[in-house]
Amino acid sequence: MSSSFLNTPIAYLKSVGPNKADLLKKELHIFKYSDLLSYYPFRYVDRTKFYKVKEINADLPYVQLRGKIMDTETLGEKRKQRFKAIFTDETGRLELVWFQGAKWMSEKIKPHLSNEYIVFGKPSEFNGRITISHPEVELVTEENTIRASALQAVYNSTDKLKIRGLDSKGIARMQKSICLLVKNNIPETLAVRILEHFHLISKEESIKQIHFPESPEMLKKAQFRLKFEELFFIQLKLLKQKGLREKSVRGFVFSKVGGYFNDFYTNYLPFELTNAQKRVIKEIRIDMGSGKQMNRLLQGDVGSGKTLVALMNMLIALDNGFQTCLMAPTEILANQHFETISELLKPLDITVGLLTGSKKTKERRLIHEQLLSGEMHILIGTHALLEDVVQFKNIGLVVIDEQHRFGVAQRAKMWNKNAQSPHVLIMSATPIPRTLAMTLYGDLDVSVIDELPPGRKPIQTIHRFDNHRDRIFGFMKEQIAVGRQIYIVYPLIKESEKMDYKDLMDGYESITRAFPLPKYNISIVHGQMKADAKDYEMQRFIKGETQIMVATTVIEVGVNVPNASVMIIESAERFGLSQLHQLRGRVGRGAEQSYCILMTSFKLSKDGILRMETMCRTNDGFEIADVDLKLRGPGDMSGTVQSGVLDLNIADLSKDAQILHSARNMALEILSEDPDLQMMENSNIAYQFAMMNSNKTNWSRIS
Repeated sequence: MSSSFLNTPIAYLKSVGPNKADLLKKELHIFKYSDLLSYYPFRYVDRTKFYKVKEINADLPYVQLRGKIMDTETLGEKRKQRFKAIFTDETGRLELVWFQGAKWMSEKIKPHLSNEYIVFGKPSEFNGRITISHPEVELVTEENTIRASALQAVYNSTDKLKIRGLDSKGIARMQKSICLLVKNNIPETLAVRILEHFHLISKEESIKQIHFPESPEMLKKAQFRLKFEELFFIQLKLLKQKGLREKSVRGFVFSKVGGYFNDFYTNYLPFELTNAQKRVIKEIRIDMGSGKQMNRLLQGDVGSGKTLVALMNMLIALDNGFQTCLMAPTEILANQHFETISELLKPLDITVGLLTGSKKTKERRLIHEQLLSGEMHILIGTHALLEDVVQFKNIGLVVIDEQHRFGVAQRAKMWNKNAQSPHVLIMSATPIPRTLAMTLYGDLDVSVIDELPPGRKPIQTIHRFDNHRDRIFGFMKEQIAVGRQIYIVYPLIKESEKMDYKDLMDGYESITRAFPLPKYNISIVHGQMKADAKDYEMQRFIKGETQIMVATTVIEVGVNVPNASVMIIESAERFGLSQLHQLRGRVGRGAEQSYCILMTSFKLSKDGILRMETMCRTNDGFEIADVDLKLRGPGDMSGTVQSGVLDLNIADLSKDAQILHSARNMALEILSEDPDLQMMENSNIAYQFAMMNSNKTNWSRIS
């Protein structure tokens, strides 16, 4: 076994050299042998099957044929030449065509009765005939006959690499060269008990089989082994972090539930808590009284009452003589929290402050003084809370809403506001699939509010095409006539803000024509407005002075208008599922039946159709999040790509939930017996774990 082999610079590999090595570093971050070996194929082509010409149709993906080339022809002028060949077998004939490299192909292919060729490519139909454009063509030899009886790996490449001959085939040749050198040079990274328990093949064998599988069965074994290892070490790191924090980071002991909590619970609770809310409050209370620092994720669907749960635990902090704060990602959301919490706590002797970027210097100075003196009990704000000048007398609990919008370094600033770290409660209104939560927040405890408050009616969701707009306008007028209010949301995609703004203004004009003054009043809110103008329009809608709110996605979170019962989402196909679900959650907050209408064009992709069907079928945010994970992948959801944890090389959280559970359970089992990985039987794991953490490399790197 040799880690020096794995650390060999890639330039030393046969046929690579310094120039190609520089390119591999820049384009694929391949610096050494281990990087190349862990550069896995993204798919495989089944070269075990040969088709007959009569079996070929344009719907097939890639096909492989064996036969003769009977005729060739070079057509067109010199600069725009194309090369054509007629391929035949005993069942028929088809045309092969190359629009580039005509001269090279004409020299390579020599029609002759004794020459037999293997052809590989994607069939298509042209003028009623089946053709294959730019197929791979090679003479039948003993070597490629053997190779054609196996699965062939396909690798991602780049334009710059392809110019230097490092397309998928070129990378496969490099993998072949390095696999020939491997021979006992890849150390085992897992303990024998894990290999035996899950019937895993060795690390070395899995590397060979992932690049050059002997059979579909061996490929599955290699994939399982490498996915398990990748997820195991992620979970091991998260669980070790959690164990270390629990051992070394003391938490403030909130030993009593006192006057603030009891007075609020007994006299001022706006509605009876659901069983789920009661369960979660108890979980958090136990955490905060344990002497360990709490790090808990509070998940709940839109409208499930997370803010109330957070507030009641903030009151426990106050009862124990500590200050608390709530940090939100936008001013709109921070303002909404401030208004909600201030209103709920109005009868109690509690000072609640608001700190956002738009606060004037004089107001900021007063807030800073009140925080240091302890006069201010609860501070609600945006990123402004992170500023060094914001110092508390004794902060005991930090609540972060929609925390995925804050960077890791930003969040860490909050922990340093005290000599001793405060308890941390992270709220997410974006339901996170269990697999993603385990990977992103595996070092946190998780509480879920899986119950909506009583009296809430499920929102009826309807999908309509643009040509139904007149009927939708009629429905809107009916709703307004019975006193309801309506949101109309337009997409806002950063790459095309001007176009989106135009869409919004065009829509606004058509709505003002259909809903004229003085009978109807319309608010408009978008990202290009100043904060005070935006707030003015919001307030008009909240007070019921306007019946329709035309907006971009700035109203995605934080606006709570119980009288608004209709959400119309324009160009709904341009939104992701989680965002559609968030927008839908702006209605359905009162006792009346609410509606969400998804407006789209007729041109819907397959994924677009699935998104519309999912939204119309279910109001369950967790089910929606699962579909979203399958459609978009983990790195794209909820801004999670910033975490770095999700830089997965082979595992797929949308498909590998069972492997993830097995990996986490095994990591838990090992750490419960050997928290510092000092036992001899865990030496492989300890060595690999140390290497990964010292290198700060991609999780799935081999060394």
